[in-house]
Amino acid sequence: MSSASAPSRPVPRPGVQAIEAYVPGKAEAGAGVKVYKLSANETPIGPSPKAMEAFRAAAALEFYPDGSSTKLREAIGAAYGLDPARIVCGTGSDELITLTTLAFAGPGDEVLYSQYGFLVYRIATLAAGATPVVAPEKDYHSDVDALLAAVSERTRIVFLANPNNPTGTYIPAEEVRRLQRGLPPHVLLALDSAYAEYVHREDYEAGTELAESCANVVMLRTFSKIHGLASLRVGWLYGPAEVVDAVNRIRGAFNVSAPGIAAATAAVGDTAHVEAAVAHNDVWLPWLTEQLTALGLDVTPSVANFLLVHFPDEPGRTAREADAFLMQRGLILRRVDAYGLPGALRLTVGTEEANRLLVDALSAFMGRNAPAEASAGHGA
Repeated sequence: MSSASAPSRPVPRPGVQAIEAYVPGKAEAGAGVKVYKLSANETPIGPSPKAMEAFRAAAALEFYPDGSSTKLREAIGAAYGLDPARIVCGTGSDELITLTTLAFAGPGDEVLYSQYGFLVYRIATLAAGATPVVAPEKDYHSDVDALLAAVSERTRIVFLANPNNPTGTYIPAEEVRRLQRGLPPHVLLALDSAYAEYVHREDYEAGTELAESCANVVMLRTFSKIHGLASLRVGWLYGPAEVVDAVNRIRGAFNVSAPGIAAATAAVGDTAHVEAAVAHNDVWLPWLTEQLTALGLDVTPSVANFLLVHFPDEPGRTAREADAFLMQRGLILRRVDAYGLPGALRLTVGTEEANRLLVDALSAFMGRNAPAEASAGHGA
């Protein structure tokens, strides 16, 4: 490039300026208002006491952590019956999504995901210089036929969140397997199973079996949700040795902190705490669904720890107005405009106190009396 045509300052490469930065769920309300944060799908029962103890014990802050997260990979392998050598750990599953994309897609390539797929898929794709391709969903569910129809000779990765965020819906294991069988062998299927622990359906699989047996499938998991370690940012990927090797080659040398490794290692072994988190969700997810439906709100059926709540398109009842109304009361939900869902809010299952306050507040917002059970205060 001649000096005459060279830019006068550093310029990001194509695609970067098209990225809309990820905006986390709000965490603050008005001054003096008690906050009930129901915007980030965090567990309402907190982390395992064993994880907290391990976190506090990992206090040698002057030393680098184990760059291979060896103890954590071994603990995950023992818990799930997996080969630790085929596990790579990262700074949350978000980093692993990005690293996987960087390793297998670039300029001229396409990365495919469903209409309401996790926003980080698009961000990672554009950061890699690749082109995002979106397949339409059917009734807020990922549509295998639509995904397969969108595959082209340029497709390199297909991301599938199952259950999906922000809809909370899932597709059965046989549909996931049909998707894998329909993909060219060089296309990587990345199964994002961040909410797998909450799902009880007999026809559901997190993806471990496919990642174990197929050369073009990886599964991603996180400790941020049911394990309650969101602030430590720990995730893991399981897949073929060749994929794990590629991700390991480009990840940071010390990408998981020592406290994160220690806490996650303890958390993955505390099955009683996971069971307690599941039991809490099993009570309050259907309760919230029933109560909000009784208020006249449309709730997308969810198998995760959150609900997508749709509001009427009429003045005084919109999602935007509901969000402002709830914020004044310290109840923080997640706007999902960035997903193309401006008429909905995403609600994380909270504590009993938060859940009941939310129903009471939405009853007032909708101009209705709270459902009898919610107002009487009887346990669900």
